[in-house]
Amino acid sequence: MFNAFRKSGPAAPKTPEPQRPTLELSGPVLEEALERIAAGCELAGGIDRFVVALKLRSGVFVDMLVEQKDGPLTPERLAALAMFMPTVRRRIGDHLAGARFNTMRDAITTLLETRHDVSTADARIATFCEHFPKDKAHRWVRDMAAEILHATDPERYPLMCRWVWDEKANTGVIREIWHGDIDSRTLHIEDNYATFLMLREELSQFLSSHGVMQEVQAYVDLLCAQVYATYISAQGGSYLRADFSSAEDPMAHVRRLLGLDGVQPKLNRLIAAEAEGAKEALALIERD
Repeated sequence: MFNAFRKSGPAAPKTPEPQRPTLELSGPVLEEALERIAAGCELAGGIDRFVVALKLRSGVFVDMLVEQKDGPLTPERLAALAMFMPTVRRRIGDHLAGARFNTMRDAITTLLETRHDVSTADARIATFCEHFPKDKAHRWVRDMAAEILHATDPERYPLMCRWVWDEKANTGVIREIWHGDIDSRTLHIEDNYATFLMLREELSQFLSSHGVMQEVQAYVDLLCAQVYATYISAQGGSYLRADFSSAEDPMAHVRRLLGLDGVQPKLNRLIAAEAEGAKEALALIERD
């Protein structure tokens, strides 16, 4: 709960209702992050551009993985899709051919088969990860499952990547926005669906209390990314160096975390072609 406020927010997803943890989040830290978003997006042409880009990104995932409008998933199309997943794209290469690709495709199919049942979210993510080696080099696999669920159904599935919260590493957005001094503390909070859902609800309440009434889910994603972007910047570029090079503008890390950095150079064309939807977005990515 927030130590500074508590207001009613949007209704939670329908049953079954998971057991929620209690989150003690800092209102002042979130207010600072919201101010940074407003300032950074203004320099980049306005926050609406980021909202459009997030919608287009989601549309690409739905077209390719759920509706499969242009046929079954292929290695080439999965490679294009991976460009929207920052912690995945540099590591997925060995799984884009032969038997490994078949395993990947089957794992994605199983992950999405019962996507409407959120009560099985944690079990399906665990099953997805079981298709791959359980070593440090494959920690990105969990992020891939989380990215796919969120992008194909953002209303049901909040952001659940390790940078949002990683219980084992005791790092992520939740730690950065926790109330009080926790430098020497370990937060015993599970990195499961209930925790990420609770985080989204708390952040939605915060945003509503600050006048955000539309596109709240997109704002929550931007807020989370801004919080962690601030953390990355504070590390002087030493943390996640391979995935997050030094920022040239205040929103560079935010774009990278949300998988929008590949879209940004084409954003004007994407917005102009919005009527064509995600298929046009994917075509632009594949041509580069």
